[in-house]
Amino acid sequence: MERFKTRYSSDSIGAPPRTPASALPAAARVLVAAIAVAVCTTTSANGQTYQLGRTPAEAEIKAADTAIAPDGRGLPPGNGSAREGAAIFKQKCVFCHGPDAAGGPAGSRSLIPLGNAKPVKLPFSLVPYATTVWDFINRAMPQTKPGSLMPNEVYALTAYVLYRNDVVKEDDVLDVTSLPKVRMPNRDNFLPVRPEWKPGVKRPFGYYP
Repeated sequence: MERFKTRYSSDSIGAPPRTPASALPAAARVLVAAIAVAVCTTTSANGQTYQLGRTPAEAEIKAADTAIAPDGRGLPPGNGSAREGAAIFKQKCVFCHGPDAAGGPAGSRSLIPLGNAKPVKLPFSLVPYATTVWDFINRAMPQTKPGSLMPNEVYALTAYVLYRNDVVKEDDVLDVTSLPKVRMPNRDNFLPVRPEWKPGVKRPFGYYP
């Protein structure tokens, strides 16, 4: 009976006979080892891919990287004035922001105040740099088709918003050189980043990353 259990145990019934690795020919053992090394190396180098997507091209990465720095790095060529921006505003922005920029039927907030001497404590009023206005309009406006504005239109609309907030004059032309030089009136009331702050240390209230 013990012999029968050994020869016909549940683990072996219906299973093909196992060939120990030592019984494989030398060439086969080398091939198996090479495949294992290749698989491990590929997995380690590329990580888990889930068989989805692909590596983006350099041009695609550049097209998606549209962030504009406070000093103007990243701004494209172009220009525009508040007078030009007013015409574009009537065409593409009135429905949300209203004809007088005080808010439209869609419920969007007013363009004013943005960064004048007594800003309302709303997220959109907390703008220390004029380039941030350009960046926001370029990314998010108009709400029905964000990112569709041409650079000249964005410069003109930025000038219009700043003009309505008494930051620039109606005929001031904003471009890659002049826009970073516009100083927001509330700029000095923003708390600077503390140079002694270290990662992992809790920031005092009011200091943001």
